[in-house]
Amino acid sequence: MKLTCLSKGQGYHFPPCHILNICGFQVLFDCPLDLSALSVFSPLPTDPPSLLDRQIVPQTGKCLDATSLIHSEPWYKTVERLNLFNTSFIDVVLITSPMGLLGLPYLTRDKDFSAKIYATEAAARLGQLIMEDLVAIHMELRQFYGAQESAFPEWVNWEKLELLPLELKEIVLGKHGIDLGGWMPLYSAAEVKSCIQKVQSLKYAEETFYSGTLSLKALSSGLEIGACNWTIVSPKGSITYLSGSVFASATAMSFDYFSLQKSDILLYSGYAPSDVDNVDGDNSRCTPPCNDFSNSSGSDFSLEVTAKYLLDSSEYTEEMEKIDFLCSCVLDSVNAGGSVLIPIGRPGIMLQLLENVGLLLESSNLKVPIFFISSVAKELLAFSNVIPEWLCKQKQDRLYAGESLFSHVELLNGKRLQLFPAIHSPELLTSWQEPCIIFCPHWSLRLGPVVHLLRRWCADPNSLLVMEEGADANLSFLPFKPMAMKVLQCTFLSGINLKKAPYLLKALQPKHVLLPETLRSHFSHLNHTYSFSYFSEKEALVIPKLKQGSDLHLGVDLVSRLLHCTKPMQEDKEIARLKGELVIDRGKYQLVIGNDQIISTKTRPVVYWGKTNPDLLVAALQKMGIKATIEQAGPESASTIHVSEPNEALIEVTAERTVIFTADENFASRISESVCSILDGI
Repeated sequence: MKLTCLSKGQGYHFPPCHILNICGFQVLFDCPLDLSALSVFSPLPTDPPSLLDRQIVPQTGKCLDATSLIHSEPWYKTVERLNLFNTSFIDVVLITSPMGLLGLPYLTRDKDFSAKIYATEAAARLGQLIMEDLVAIHMELRQFYGAQESAFPEWVNWEKLELLPLELKEIVLGKHGIDLGGWMPLYSAAEVKSCIQKVQSLKYAEETFYSGTLSLKALSSGLEIGACNWTIVSPKGSITYLSGSVFASATAMSFDYFSLQKSDILLYSGYAPSDVDNVDGDNSRCTPPCNDFSNSSGSDFSLEVTAKYLLDSSEYTEEMEKIDFLCSCVLDSVNAGGSVLIPIGRPGIMLQLLENVGLLLESSNLKVPIFFISSVAKELLAFSNVIPEWLCKQKQDRLYAGESLFSHVELLNGKRLQLFPAIHSPELLTSWQEPCIIFCPHWSLRLGPVVHLLRRWCADPNSLLVMEEGADANLSFLPFKPMAMKVLQCTFLSGINLKKAPYLLKALQPKHVLLPETLRSHFSHLNHTYSFSYFSEKEALVIPKLKQGSDLHLGVDLVSRLLHCTKPMQEDKEIARLKGELVIDRGKYQLVIGNDQIISTKTRPVVYWGKTNPDLLVAALQKMGIKATIEQAGPESASTIHVSEPNEALIEVTAERTVIFTADENFASRISESVCSILDGI
């Protein structure tokens, strides 16, 4: 097996991307877009004549400001190294979250692409809605800038790129200045539809097979509605792909880590990037809060402590406290007469904020409208109330109690929440009221309703922008400075806390763990029973072979037939001849024999085993009229037999083989028969 890390990712919005070669098949994990890179582009200009005169302004000796941005229709940054792979060589694509789908239309529109794509039902639907909304809000910019005159816009020219400030150049070209190949114009709505039609959706823990060789199963990761980890079982061993996972979620089904236990290989890519960025020195090590991890014997006490620590509810409590704090800040802003803008990009977090804000307004008797402006607002909210099997136990309990899964149903019925497809909708203009609370795309602050609303409220010190950390805040706010508007940046769980990682690995008990090179210092000091390998971007890592041979499954009918034709070989071993076909079915080797195949003990023996005894061989030769003598008895049963009549020959006998040297082919055949006569055969 071989692993290639195409991108280490940047959290929920840009998950990691890997290609795994297993049993000769190329398996791609996720195909995301780096939407944080949109920050290098200017949002829709407010002064078109002056800004369109030149797309990139020389920045020699000038500070970074709004004029430094690229004034052009945005392109989108894909996983750059994925372009280096021939798409026809990809056999399987496994999607771990809705964000892992966003770059997939670039692959599916290629006529040479024929891979099977697997995703959970919820991830496929949410990913489709996100892509459709992205296409819709991008259309405003496309209409403004008009059709491109050539396949490559002016800003892509190297002469123009050299004029970019260092901060922008690093995003566009990468740290090494050579990563321009990952930029692509956005796909169309038709390409999104075609892409989704090629996705095979699965339920949690539903097993499917690829080519009869790979057994694939998606298991809940707890990160987002429909997000999952993958297990792959093959004749060469089992693999667990551990994506971004969280143990406690306010909306999604809980993390099913029990089903990931005891795999041969565990690919660990589910850490929270912020944990690595925020630690240094001795604190960078992944140190558990108690000494039980050092006990690698797997005692019941140790496993009990491990499970207790993993399922500790403190993370869930902190997440809910964070959401409650956000809601209190929203309430403070509207009480002060300001409006609130919430461009959160995670469906689960957005639904939870929408619910909590609505409940808080209800309890406070504030008549402040909540507007949800999105081309997919109706579809998203409708879908969220028909997916109980993808939600956490608290949400499912509401269903069993006869309540709605989310309280936005009551908000809609009471006219407290209103949905609009676009900011220029006539219905929105007639319903407009300030202060108000608005949920809308896009968290990059570069396209969609958020741009127009930020320009309206950025000078209002009573208004509030609630945004998730992801893009560079300083760069994101450039087009809207100076900003008097309050900004509340928040970080939500996007992966496994590094302090819990050793306990998780102890609970999963893999044989070998694959880790990013950036985590080497966090794990190298731990006392563990499994082995480690570390991977880096751009480099192919050969995975050690942990399973010697493969299991062979015999049918009951075949076993019963073999019992009648076996011969004892040595000690407790038996041997039998058969004629059949070796096939791979459902990830296992199977020996199949047709009804027309007959196993007969009368068949002439063609398979022999045992050691050649020189004395017995000389006696057998003499019975056939061949004169032979043992000339030399060497070490470790190595002997030389000389044949003098009727022709000359030399026979070398060792523990592993018997070699006949003679110029007469027919005479060699007679000697070979003598050798076979003293061996067991079938």
